[in-house]
Amino acid sequence: MERFNDAVRTVCDLLWNFPMLVLLAGTHLYFTIRLGFIQRKLPDGLRRSLSSAGSGGLSPYEALSTALAATIGTGNIIGISSAIALGGPGAVFWCWISGFFGMATCYAESVLSAACRKKRADGSFYGGPMYVMEQLLHNRLLAVLFSVFTVLAALCVGSGVQAHSLTAAISRRLPVSVHWIGIAAALLAGSILIGGAKKTAKVCTCLVPVMSVLYLGSCLFLLVKNAAWIPAALQAIFVSAFSKKAVIGGVAGTAVKMAVRTGMAKGLFTNEAGMGSMPMTAAAAEGLSTRDQGLVSMTGVFWDTLVMCAVTALAILSDMVKNAAPYRAAAADEYCFVAFSNLPVAGEDLLSLCLVLFAFATIIGWGFYGECAARYLWGERGVTAFQVIYMVFVYLGSVCSLELVWNLSDLCNACMAVPNLWCLWKLKELIVEKTRN
Repeated sequence: MERFNDAVRTVCDLLWNFPMLVLLAGTHLYFTIRLGFIQRKLPDGLRRSLSSAGSGGLSPYEALSTALAATIGTGNIIGISSAIALGGPGAVFWCWISGFFGMATCYAESVLSAACRKKRADGSFYGGPMYVMEQLLHNRLLAVLFSVFTVLAALCVGSGVQAHSLTAAISRRLPVSVHWIGIAAALLAGSILIGGAKKTAKVCTCLVPVMSVLYLGSCLFLLVKNAAWIPAALQAIFVSAFSKKAVIGGVAGTAVKMAVRTGMAKGLFTNEAGMGSMPMTAAAAEGLSTRDQGLVSMTGVFWDTLVMCAVTALAILSDMVKNAAPYRAAAADEYCFVAFSNLPVAGEDLLSLCLVLFAFATIIGWGFYGECAARYLWGERGVTAFQVIYMVFVYLGSVCSLELVWNLSDLCNACMAVPNLWCLWKLKELIVEKTRN
């Protein structure tokens, strides 16, 4: 197992080196410019995200909630904590950059998937980048590869990372066997996914607002408490982003290259812009034009990276500026627990609850993505088989090592992103045309 982990880490280092970062950042920047700075339409997208449903498909709000359930996960907590520990405060800056410019890429890929969606007999819709690749690029092989990578990503990112985080959060506070936690999480997630897209969306529309308000409220309390140290935290972020100088008492500070790599990789992991996952929920929605649905999907990146990740980072770094000593002894994934320990009542217990809710929501959301890919590869029968396998992987993720799970997630993210980004570049003129029309 150790050799396998080393091999996965080596491949991740190759994929997430300079070429991958240039491809990702270049795509974000290109579509930002070519689409006339589409981020300025964010208020319009936020307004349209509240649109009601049509006859049989998901409403834009239900589709967005399902996408947010998948993206607002442990990456917003453990991922940002690890990014700060590994890449320094500067990694937060590059994570924000990835999210801000990634909104344009998310818009572009969602417009294409909404345009190529398919309709079932019950009036519901489905689709995703794999259908774009087949219908518009006429490249069945690329569509199959993307779908295979999506299934693997669902099993690793959706099941593995989130199930491990969920289990760790519960076992940290309660004396319960990780095996029982894994079994319970697998059965509960399976019962929701088997109910279909509507049931999945219904659970997500209830779960996402509750967990977001609970977590954001806690972070905002910490920010108010540490308001005097926020300017210093922001200074550390911007200084560390372009300098290898150690900051915040030497707790965090690293080479610029590591800050960029870590920030961009964690940015993609948490907001998924350019990965091709969020367009699957865009294709399942109805009631809006393809352009407007793209704007709604774009808001998912905003909420995930420019809101959730931002408050997490500032809550950690402002407290780190105030008192760096506890962070020197903390593990990379425990920085947020150190910050939440400053809440007046049961801070660590509250964060554990947020982690459980975030992780479970992501398990459901990524289960939806995996079903979309399985449906393309093997039809409706394949969806049932995937659901069973997915439940097994939820259990396995609960008992696997953390390092292997994170490395596999980075690998799967890159494998999905490459064919999806290539598809976007091939169809860039069509995206511009649909936006103008």
